[in-house]
Amino acid sequence: MHTRQLGKNGPYVSAIGLGCMGMTDFYTTGSNTREAVATLHRALELGINLLDTADIYGPHTNEELIGQAIRGKRDQVFVASKFGIVRDPANPAFRAVSGRPEYIRQSIEGSLKRLGVETIDLYYQHRMDPNVPIEETVGAMADLVKAGKVRYLGLSEASATTLERAHKVHPISALQSEYSLWSRDQEDNGCLEACRRLGIAFVPYSPLGRGFLTGALKTADDFADDDYRRFSPRFQGDNFAKNLLLVEQVESLAAEKGVTAGQLALAWVLAQGDYLIPIPGTKQRKYLEQNVAALEVKLNASELAALEAIFPASAVAGLRYTEEVMQQLNH
Repeated sequence: MHTRQLGKNGPYVSAIGLGCMGMTDFYTTGSNTREAVATLHRALELGINLLDTADIYGPHTNEELIGQAIRGKRDQVFVASKFGIVRDPANPAFRAVSGRPEYIRQSIEGSLKRLGVETIDLYYQHRMDPNVPIEETVGAMADLVKAGKVRYLGLSEASATTLERAHKVHPISALQSEYSLWSRDQEDNGCLEACRRLGIAFVPYSPLGRGFLTGALKTADDFADDDYRRFSPRFQGDNFAKNLLLVEQVESLAAEKGVTAGQLALAWVLAQGDYLIPIPGTKQRKYLEQNVAALEVKLNASELAALEAIFPASAVAGLRYTEEVMQQLNH
């Protein structure tokens, strides 16, 4: 397994991680626990040690699944989890954000118990709380490091300015935000540059465009009834049709190279710098193995230029989230 360093002072972890969200939530409620656990175990066999989860996924059931899968295998795993998005199990549509110190202290205890571990390796603030100064939130997170409950700190979907402020309070090891061929705003908002300058790892989630860049999705009928992508702007109506034309071009390039469209898209992310550690999500072993094989796909200058020509930042039709959710990003 190729490895990459988690920030300039962090450990080396597998060059790609495994995003676990879809194993229990958001893409469908019909989860297959046996296959999910088998996928997690296969990831460890292949040398993937970075497993990414959050308390909101389920809520809580994703951490419980990871805890079940890693029991007796703790020394093989680098566990990342998150706090900060408040969800009401009785009202699935409800969302709030909290960076309050008392909420953080409550959240870590729940995550440790569900995961069955004494320490979480990487603990992210999932979304920034505009009502709590980042210095206050990261100060409380730093207290968890001192207490031995957390090893490294991260932020998710934070702005470059917030990242700088947080890093002055306590070293931030990773910034996790969406980044792929079709989600390239991190190039323009200063976050990638800030990570390079500060020595912070950048962890792209949804590096395969929520599955769209694999070429497997051809129609909205490919989604389960409860799949949240049905309500995502990029997957609707004319946007879906326009974006599908872009992916078809990626599929053509991939066929010429003898790889899958997903492998080509993932190789592009990996080629953007060795401080990037993408976490493609899957709940099936066959797709996990395809993703790992992308580590061996090397892109030359002409291939990178061809992908840039297909997917300039302005090419994608539709926002990556609804207007309401977009308001929570880049604070």
